Amino acid sequence: MAKSTESNNPENPSPLARTPLYDLSLELKARMVPFSGWEMAVQYSGLSSEHQTVRSQVGMFDISHMGKFGLRGKQLRAKFQPLVPSDLSRLQPGQAQYTVLLNAQGCILDDIIFYCQEPDATTSEERAVIIVNAATRIRDKAWIAAHLELSGVSFTDISPDKVLIAIQGPEAVTYLQPLVTDDLTPIKAFGHLETNLLGQPSFIARTGYTGEDGFEIMVDAAVGKELWQQLLTAGVVPCGLGARDTLRLEAAMALYGQDIDYNTTPLEAGLGWVVHLDTKGDFIGREVLEQQKASGVSKRLVGLEMAGKHIARHGYPVIFESEKVGEVTSGTLSPTLNKPIALAYVPTKLAKIGQELEVEIRGKNYPARVVKKPFYRSPNRPS
Repeated sequence: MAKSTESNNPENPSPLARTPLYDLSLELKARMVPFSGWEMAVQYSGLSSEHQTVRSQVGMFDISHMGKFGLRGKQLRAKFQPLVPSDLSRLQPGQAQYTVLLNAQGCILDDIIFYCQEPDATTSEERAVIIVNAATRIRDKAWIAAHLELSGVSFTDISPDKVLIAIQGPEAVTYLQPLVTDDLTPIKAFGHLETNLLGQPSFIARTGYTGEDGFEIMVDAAVGKELWQQLLTAGVVPCGLGARDTLRLEAAMALYGQDIDYNTTPLEAGLGWVVHLDTKGDFIGREVLEQQKASGVSKRLVGLEMAGKHIARHGYPVIFESEKVGEVTSGTLSPTLNKPIALAYVPTKLAKIGQELEVEIRGKNYPARVVKKPFYRSPNRPS
């Protein structure tokens, strides 16, 4: 579940919402910050230690702030096809597609995950779960309702009713399996199932936003609280938004509102793999993407590695031959690689691997180089 992708510009800045796990985070003395209209834990024991624990063992994140929609109806996937550039007809029950909602200009309104579920046993209606970003939930809900053919389709916002916990890291299966009825090992990346967890109904997906193996679990609030406590007792380390951000950046996963937004197209953002022009019919923004595919894009989102220890942050100018040519969208000191990394948009002619650039940091220019994404690829991810 995504993800991909949260913005720190809340649609409703006051008052801050709290997840059902908020009090449990306070008990752990988490440092809380405003995020997408919510009061969220940015760290518990410390960003670096939480990050390294997820890379080497297992950690858990409260991501209950994210938007959660349930859909069901006849020909559901066919009716949703015009809203995304990805071909959903290829999905079988138990599979999922990371994709994007586009506006008429072919730009990204949000990145989402569409989970294709087993049909209803009684009515044979198709069913799906969609996970969206917290800051865009209200807008996404209105956009989908306005553009989806709702005849015979049920579209429900289940966000307030569900807790979402991500358990991430190479030992995720080991810690989660004892609490779940079904065997988790056969589930492939982006696979998912409905099963019993702690004796209660649950939705479990092998997705995440860290670049590691792991699962995202959606359950009722009471079950979520019990799950959090049991995982904590078992030794799973609670992790905050700080580690979530450094983990996703090492894996070059886009953050909505920074790396992708309604001014960028998926082809510019390196998300061409979600655009299936050859296998599906019309969709919102198709004409623009067809033109970009034919003529090429003018800018690209690239990975940058700084030559020294200076960190390129969001908004810093990218320089080539003394001229500003782009801007950093995300940047950090990678805890795994122990070097500064960043994402930035630059002109396509400067987007080749090995291209030497500079980043302006507090009035001085420092050398950077375009490198292959992702910056770090975990050996533990399932196929």
